[in-house]
Amino acid sequence: METSKFDLNRPWLTLDDWQKEYIFDKNPNSWNFLLSGRQNGKTTAMSIRAVELCVNYFKEGEVVLISSLTERQAMLMLKKAQIYAEAKYPNLICKDRDNKPTMHRLMFKAGKLHKGIYCYAAGEEGDSTRGYTVKKLMVDEGARMQEEYFISAIPTLSVTRGSMDIGSTPAGKKDKDGNDKFFYKCSKDEKFKKFYISAYDCPRHTKEFLEEQRNRMTKLAFAQEYLAIFTDDLRRLISDDLIEKCCILKRSEVKNKGNFYIGVDVAGFGDDECTYEVFERLRDNKIEQKENIIEKRNFTTDTSDRIKILNKSYIEVRKIGVDDGGIGFGVYSELMNDDATKRKTIALNNASRPTDKDGEKHKKLLKEEMYLNLLKLMELGRIKFLDDDEVKASLSSIQYEDEKVFSTYGHVAEGIIRALWLAEEGKSLNIFAHSF
Repeated sequence: METSKFDLNRPWLTLDDWQKEYIFDKNPNSWNFLLSGRQNGKTTAMSIRAVELCVNYFKEGEVVLISSLTERQAMLMLKKAQIYAEAKYPNLICKDRDNKPTMHRLMFKAGKLHKGIYCYAAGEEGDSTRGYTVKKLMVDEGARMQEEYFISAIPTLSVTRGSMDIGSTPAGKKDKDGNDKFFYKCSKDEKFKKFYISAYDCPRHTKEFLEEQRNRMTKLAFAQEYLAIFTDDLRRLISDDLIEKCCILKRSEVKNKGNFYIGVDVAGFGDDECTYEVFERLRDNKIEQKENIIEKRNFTTDTSDRIKILNKSYIEVRKIGVDDGGIGFGVYSELMNDDATKRKTIALNNASRPTDKDGEKHKKLLKEEMYLNLLKLMELGRIKFLDDDEVKASLSSIQYEDEKVFSTYGHVAEGIIRALWLAEEGKSLNIFAHSF
């Protein structure tokens, strides 16, 4: 398949060979294990298979339950399923008041009970799955889910003699106690049919892009993110215990006045995500998160407009941090041309090197410095985050190797580190006392 022929809005027209084998498997009860690099079509394939199962194999009352790390990820997978169903089987979709499509449900006509697809976040211990009787459990990003989730979820398959499909990019073989993670155990379980998808197997990645990423990333990071290889030499930057200790705040109404800082991770076209993170610096030098907003954007003007709205909503916004590299330069330029934001907007480019008070450039890239600042604030108990699944998932995805930091779900974290860096600006961070 030529990359130019691929249609992001109709991916089923140009499926890869492995996707066809998985999606149109005539055994609806097969157990499938999908180990994939990033952006290789895993989630799309799972979404389409969910529809094909419902339409061609399921009986009245039988359902697919989609589960992922966060509610938004699960809903995205369901939305992909709905787009496919509307294109291929529009007359089979239930559209009456009691069964019409919602963010959590897609039903197909079949007797009084119908059949269909539900989606929910995994939760800490799989509580969202309790009470369901499921014919097919589809788990996305399973490598990052706790064992407790599967203890709760798998019994939903018992009565129906159901099966599970589990997919993910790898995230290490062992948990913090040294035990094999559930996802890694599935890779060794003969019950599962295995699909291993490297970025080099995906025709939508160009050789130039992959070579650029290989040169930019460490060897192990590239192996995990693009080659779909389990690598346990990569380490988590922030522990689950520290995340639970810091992610405790509930959302509150916007305050009239305070010392606010906004960090933005700018998204491009397609499935990429733009995040806006708002923090308040309190008088005791502690910092609290006020908002986490995730959006998909097509134009830099949309992102700039959202930032301007936030700037008006929070009084006073002291600084706004934006990565001015790549597509972010357009957003940065638009903010610099607006009188309300130009004196507040700071370019925080991941690839730059900060300078000290004597004008000497630091050895570490700004990206690593900002992540170390985040870790320091968490360990000192000076930062509190929202009790938000998206925030927790992003913080838990941060990894490091050879003093290089990267993340598999980093959009939220990238916004967070910019806001916190600005909130600490002018203070003696002493970040070099920290070692990996």
